[in-house]
Amino acid sequence: MRVKVFIAGLLAQFVFTSAVVAQEIFQESRPKVVVGIVVENMRPDYVQRFWNKFQPGGFKKLYSNGAVCTNVKLTLHSQNYASGMATLYTGVTPSIHGIVNNTWYDRLKKKEIDCTEDDYYMTVGADTDEGDASPVRLLSNTVTNSLKMFTMGKSKVFSVGLNRESAIFSAGHAADGAYWFDIVSGRMISSSFYVSNFPDWVRLFNSENYAARYSYRNWVTLLPETEYTEATRDDYLLERGYFGEFNTFPHAVNKYIKKTENFRPFKTTPSANLMIKDFALQLMDNEGIGDDDVTDFVSVVFSSMDYENGSFGPSSLEMEDSYLYLDQYLAELVDGVEKKYGKENVLFFLTSNSSASYPVEYLKDEFHLPVDYFNIDRALALLTLYLNNTYGSEEWIEHTSDLQLFLDHELIKKKGFDLNEISESAANFINQFEGVQLALPAHQLEQGSSANGLLQPLYTSYYKNRSGDFLYLLKEGWQPGYKFKRVNYNDQSHIPLVFYGYGISHQIIRAKYEAVDLVPTLSQLLNIPVPDKCQGKIIKEMIP
Repeated sequence: MRVKVFIAGLLAQFVFTSAVVAQEIFQESRPKVVVGIVVENMRPDYVQRFWNKFQPGGFKKLYSNGAVCTNVKLTLHSQNYASGMATLYTGVTPSIHGIVNNTWYDRLKKKEIDCTEDDYYMTVGADTDEGDASPVRLLSNTVTNSLKMFTMGKSKVFSVGLNRESAIFSAGHAADGAYWFDIVSGRMISSSFYVSNFPDWVRLFNSENYAARYSYRNWVTLLPETEYTEATRDDYLLERGYFGEFNTFPHAVNKYIKKTENFRPFKTTPSANLMIKDFALQLMDNEGIGDDDVTDFVSVVFSSMDYENGSFGPSSLEMEDSYLYLDQYLAELVDGVEKKYGKENVLFFLTSNSSASYPVEYLKDEFHLPVDYFNIDRALALLTLYLNNTYGSEEWIEHTSDLQLFLDHELIKKKGFDLNEISESAANFINQFEGVQLALPAHQLEQGSSANGLLQPLYTSYYKNRSGDFLYLLKEGWQPGYKFKRVNYNDQSHIPLVFYGYGISHQIIRAKYEAVDLVPTLSQLLNIPVPDKCQGKIIKEMIP
C-alpha cells in the first residue's frame, strides 16, 4: 500500500513538474504587435551624420533605447529592393528564395519579367494594372507566414510601402493585406491576391488625394539651407539632379510629374513618406491590429528618394533633408503606436532592404579614388567580337542584365559547342576588363559553396533558370555605365538593424551578423518556430 502511495506521489510530482516545465517553455508571453520599419537605400552612417539634427522622438529614441546592431551586412550580387526584402523576411538568400532581382530574363518567354507580376490577379483600388501581382515567385517562407501558421491564421499581417516589391515580400503569402503606391492613379492599391473587397477606409484615405495635393507644393527644406552642414552645397556641380538638370531647391514636383506623365517623382519626396506614415496609422486603427491577445505584424516601408537616390547621392542636401523629414514621421509613427498599445506591448525593428553608394564623380573628384564607370555597351561589343572570332559569326548573346549575361542555349547546342566551355570562355574575357573584380560561369556556381568574402555574393545570389550563364562583380566604387540607360546601382552591403520596445534593453551589438539573421532572431523574440530552411542564426546578444 505504501509503495502504491509512494508511486502515486511520484507520478503526481512528475505531472506537476512537467506542467510547470511545459508552461515555462511553451507559454511565454509575446508582444501584441510587431512593427517592422524598413527604409529603402538607408546607409547606417546616415544616423551618425545627421544625429545632431534629429529630434528626440525619432531615430534618437530608437537608437538610444533599443538594441543597436552596428555590423550587419546584406550580401547580394544585385542590391535591390526585391532581393533585399525577400532575404530579410525569409532568412535565406536568393539562391534559395529565388528573387534574384526586381526583374529577370525568362528564357521561355524571351523577355524580362517582373518578380511580382502576375496576370492571374488584378488591381484592387484603381483602374490600372499596377496591382496585377502576387508573391508566387517567392519560393521560401517568410517570418510573417510562420506567424500566421503558428497562430492558426489568427494573427493579422499587413504591409504598406511605396514600392510593390517591398510591400509584397514583407507581407508574404498568407497576409491579410499588402498596400503600395500606384504611380498611375496616385492611389494606395492592393492585389486581388490579398484583398477581395477594397476596404472603405482605404477608399476614404485615397479620396484625400495625397499625391496630387502634395505634388502641387514645392519641396522646400525643413531647415534653413545654411544649417545643412553635413551635406554638400545645394548647387553642387556634380549632382545630376532630376532629369539630369534640376538639382537645387525648391523642387517643383508638379513640373517633374508633368514631364513623366505619372506620379513617379512624388515617390522621391518626403511627402511620400508622410503618406506612408499616415496610411500605416490608419491601417492599425481600422484593421483591428492589437485588438486581442494574438500577436499581429505590420510592416511599414519608407523610401530614400527612391529611383532618384543615385541622382543626388548620400552626401546631397536633398538626402539630408529627406532624413530630417523622415525623422519627424518616425517619431509620429512610434508615438502613435506606443500611445495606442503601450510601449511594453509593441516590438519595433528598424532596418533596410538596401544601402546606397556614393556617385562615381563624387568619389573621383573629391577624394581621388581609383573608380570609374564600367562601360557595359563597349564590353558587350568587344565580347561579341571575341565570341564571333572564336566560335563563328552568330548571335551568341541572347540577353544581358545587371552584371550577368545569358547565352543562346539553343544556338550553342545546334552548333555542337559545349555550353560550359563558352560560358567559361566569356567569363574569362570579361575578367580582363579594368573595372571587373571577378566573373564566374554558372556551372561553377551551381556546384554550390560556403565561400565567404569575395565569392559570397555570387554563390548566395545564383538561382538556376533565373540567373545568367555567368555573373560578374565590379571593383569597389565602380558602377555600370550605359549610353542610353541610367541605373540606380549600389555596391554597399552594410545596413542598419535596431530592435526597440517589448522586452528590449539598450545595448550596442558590434559582432558581425547578416541580414538572414533577422528572421531567426524575430522568431525567438516572438516564441514561434524558426522557418525550417532558414540560413541565419539568432543574434545571441538579443536573447537573455
